[in-house]
Amino acid sequence: MDTLTKYRQIIKEILNEYAQCKPINGDIENITIFDETHDRYQLISMGWEGKKRVYGCVMHIDIKADKVWLQNDGTDANIAQELVMKGIPQTRIVLGFQPERYRAHTGFAVM
Repeated sequence: MDTLTKYRQIIKEILNEYAQCKPINGDIENITIFDETHDRYQLISMGWEGKKRVYGCVMHIDIKADKVWLQNDGTDANIAQELVMKGIPQTRIVLGFQPERYRAHTGFAVM
């Protein structure tokens, strides 16, 4: 299996796992969005909690220039570490939600 296919498979697996976690409050659905053409992958939550509309990106991961960019991690888990445990090297993961000046201190890729 080539690297790009492996990264896509790992990302989709993680997002699908988290999509199965039903929020305890309200009528909220977790939805995965997989765009392999542009290599953008998201998990969003949407629905209603009483009279309040709930809509937001829980997780957003892109693949750019052979690196996995974790753009948003709205979970209590450490998604970057889960990516590593599933086989993506830390040197190939960019914490895109961190300012570039801090990335060198994270142990993950800078760009």
